[in-house]
Amino acid sequence: MDKKHRTSGNALTGLNRREFIMAGLALTATALLPDISLSAPKKRADVSSRRKLGPLEVSAMGLGCMSMSSGNYYNPPRDKGEMIRLIHQAVDRGVTYFDTAEAYGPFVNEALVGEALAPYRDKVVIGSKFGFDIDATTGRRSGGLNSRPEHIRAVAEASLKRLRVEAIDLFYQHRVDPAVPIEDVAGTVKNLIAEGKVRHFGMSEPGMKTLRRAHAEQPVTAVQNEYSLLWRGPEKEELAVFQELGVGLVSWSPLGVGFLTGTIDGNTRFDGPGYHDYRLTNPRFTPEALKANMPLVDLLRQWARRKEATPAQIALAWLLAQKPWIVPIPGTTNPRHLDENLGALSITFSGDELRELNAAAGKIIVHGERLRKELLVMSGREAPPRKL
Repeated sequence: MDKKHRTSGNALTGLNRREFIMAGLALTATALLPDISLSAPKKRADVSSRRKLGPLEVSAMGLGCMSMSSGNYYNPPRDKGEMIRLIHQAVDRGVTYFDTAEAYGPFVNEALVGEALAPYRDKVVIGSKFGFDIDATTGRRSGGLNSRPEHIRAVAEASLKRLRVEAIDLFYQHRVDPAVPIEDVAGTVKNLIAEGKVRHFGMSEPGMKTLRRAHAEQPVTAVQNEYSLLWRGPEKEELAVFQELGVGLVSWSPLGVGFLTGTIDGNTRFDGPGYHDYRLTNPRFTPEALKANMPLVDLLRQWARRKEATPAQIALAWLLAQKPWIVPIPGTTNPRHLDENLGALSITFSGDELRELNAAAGKIIVHGERLRKELLVMSGREAPPRKL
């Protein structure tokens, strides 16, 4: 078998790599593979539990929609009709939070989400984002950031049309702009809220001083940051600040960009025709880093056996157990993975179990930076002071 990673699936089997591995393991006797357990979801998983992001109530797990309509992340663009059906299935299962951004595509992901959720507008919460410098007409990216007040307003108006809504439920600054005081950003969103065009203000990957300044100008409902067993950086300072301010955490990449699913190993290669998989240049996904980080996947497999679950479900259940105001948004383009991810909501840990899992995970050294340097520099950034 070709060792190269193909997220679009094998033409002969119709299965992608994750499905192929799960199906194969399900047919293989446990005695022959004593160190691996990947149980398929036993029944359809529905979401009944709710969580609070600040004052905003959403389903305990959301759905990240980024990869559904862009070939610049993890997979080729998917069929629009299939993705609309997948979003409808998520709504049917009780998911109420859906995440997108103008930068995804750009523009086309917002349009997809808007079309899919139009029949359910009163039942769902849509989060979108502004902050990258993207030409509104051509979609050309300058490579930089733009949170100037006039640009925020222009993005909001365009996003409202693409999302087919009267108000954006949760409007995040995608990354802190080093050229614009955060008070100007928060003040602009505050005005949009007063005008009824936005309901809640969010931020993504901000510095904590900047978060406090923004929150003083306009209460921040949620911060969207990376957080998972593969990246536990928020535990150093951010979680304590979020709790102090009453800000919820929307966790992007809660499955470590697929690594925590147990379907990636040291031989996986991230390339494919018709799309660019950003993991190909991610330091954490080099062959050396993948092999060095496998003990973390092995730990998840051990707990998957104990809980009759999959590694992905253990990773998500662990994240949900950290704080009651954390809402993971695993992305998927596959209905089976949607069911698998939602199945994590039925997995619980006792206090002793959680301490045991945390202790074991804490002993594992994760190799490789989580992002490329040019992306990493945008995280934890502080905004400039406001000019008097």
